[in-house]
Amino acid sequence: MGRGRAKAKQTKVARELKYHSPNTDLTALQRELAGAGKSEHNFDDDYKEYVDDDDEDHADDDPDTWVPPTR
Repeated sequence: MGRGRAKAKQTKVARELKYHSPNTDLTALQRELAGAGKSEHNFDDDYKEYVDDDDEDHADDDPDTWVPPTR
């Protein structure tokens, strides 16, 4: 019990979103979709300190102990 009012509110909001779209700034949308070309920002540098460049396995790493079940 008590769900009727909540469901009515959800239905009202959904109907407003479906049939009454907000004013869209088409100029801003066109700028966003056109893009400014390639970004000058290098995202790799942001996480450089967290990257482990060492390709060797470490002895203290947990081994993969998962074994598929047998039938």
